[in-house]
Amino acid sequence: MNIHVLQHLPVEDAAHVADWARDRGHRLTRTALHAGEALPPLTGVDLAVVLGGSMSVNDEAEYPWLRQEKAWIKAALHGGKRVLGICLGAQLMADVLGGPVTKNRWREIGWHPVNLCAPERPATGLFAGFPETLTVFHWHGDTFALPPGATRLAASEACANQAFLWGDRAVGLQFHLEYAAGTIEAMLGEFGDDLRAGGPFVQTAEQIRAQLHRVPELHQWLERFLDRLAAVG
Repeated sequence: MNIHVLQHLPVEDAAHVADWARDRGHRLTRTALHAGEALPPLTGVDLAVVLGGSMSVNDEAEYPWLRQEKAWIKAALHGGKRVLGICLGAQLMADVLGGPVTKNRWREIGWHPVNLCAPERPATGLFAGFPETLTVFHWHGDTFALPPGATRLAASEACANQAFLWGDRAVGLQFHLEYAAGTIEAMLGEFGDDLRAGGPFVQTAEQIRAQLHRVPELHQWLERFLDRLAAVG
């Protein structure tokens, strides 16, 4: 399978998605949008993975490449490609599908639980076998409205829309399963100022580091999810 990754920041790379692709024998390529790299043709792309980033989907004036990226994502979605959007990636998916992206009431940064919604916990869903509540990693201030025709897959106390399914092969995740411990440390170094504003769902750097032991479990759930997404016919 050919996987193409859209990357928005050096600090937020494919992380465990790349490990999974290597271990399964898939080919992984990427476009570093922040470095001005051009988007490839969609021909031959089996799975598009759109990563996170500090910018907003509405920041086209500052990041003009967002316009081209949105057009590419929209073409991938309507072309029947498998698409996984993570954090900003999920917001970009929602945006091109008609789900507005706005500021969330709360910033959500750190380790917080999400609750999976029916029908995704039965035996046949992409999240089959997952626990009803899963503690995952978050770093976001925006949120998306569910696009027309999408199904909500997960919610949290801070953010009502944590994941959605559009069609049978396009999934947006507001949270992170892919981060490595090193990714989180890099985020703390690059965007640690985000923690200073505080809030009921913003953890301190110490609280975040104290739960880095959760990373291997997140990777196990990510692998299970990606195996199922890859198997969608």
